[in-house]
Formats: sequence, C-alpha cells, structure tokens
Amino acid sequence: MNELEDEKNGAPNAAQEQNRALVMENRLINFAARILRLSRSLPENPAGKHLAEQLLRSGTGPAPCYSEGRTTETREEFIHNMRMVLNGLNEASIWLRIIERSDMIKEELLAPIQQECGELCRIFASSIKTARANSRK
Repeated sequence: MNELEDEKNGAPNAAQEQNRALVMENRLINFAARILRLSRSLPENPAGKHLAEQLLRSGTGPAPCYSEGRTTETREEFIHNMRMVLNGLNEASIWLRIIERSDMIKEELLAPIQQECGELCRIFASSIKTARANSRK
C-alpha cells in the first residue's frame, strides 16, 4: 500500500503521524512557556512562591515527557509516558484552579491557559484509552 492509498483509506501515513506528533509537542512546549510567564506574575510572598514552584514543576514536565514517550520501544512504555504527561497536566489544572480561587491573578488572564490545559488533558486521556485498546488487539 503506498502513501496515496493510506490517505484514501483514512489511515494516517508516517508523515502525517510525524506531523501530528510535532504539532502536539509544540502545543505542550507553548503550554510550558505560558506556565513560565504565569509563574513570574505570581506574588513574591511565601504562598505565591509555593504555587509558582508547584505550577512550574507540573506544567513544564509534560513537554519533555511527551518527547521521551515518542521514542519508546514498547506500547506499554508509550502508555506509561502518556500517563505521566496526563498526570502532570491534571496536577497543573489543580494548581491553576487554586491560583484562580486565591485571587492572585485575574480570572480573565487564567481562563485561556486553563482552557488549553483542559483540552490537552482530554486529548491525552483519549490517546491513552486508544493505545490501551490497541494493545489488547
């Protein structure tokens, strides 16, 4: 089956898979950069510093973890890495909600990054579900 036949059948070819992976990697890198900028705007008090440290750890970790997961040798390793990505994103989501409820940053500044975090969580949850289903075949 050639590349054109792959496209006709709806199955992504290797180039399309690579492109999708790069798009996702870039989304995660952009998310991490937004987390870095957000953390710099938190107050310079003990609470702000604590939240910044937690958010930096959880919000910047998914990008390199995803990159590592793309090079795993087994489906089990891939699923494990994608779960680590999802765990980091879920944790970042909680820290963002804590920041929102503490009124440290205006809600309208947090909303776009919270939305992106939610979208990324849904994407990775779906990817993990699909990978698990495919590993049972």
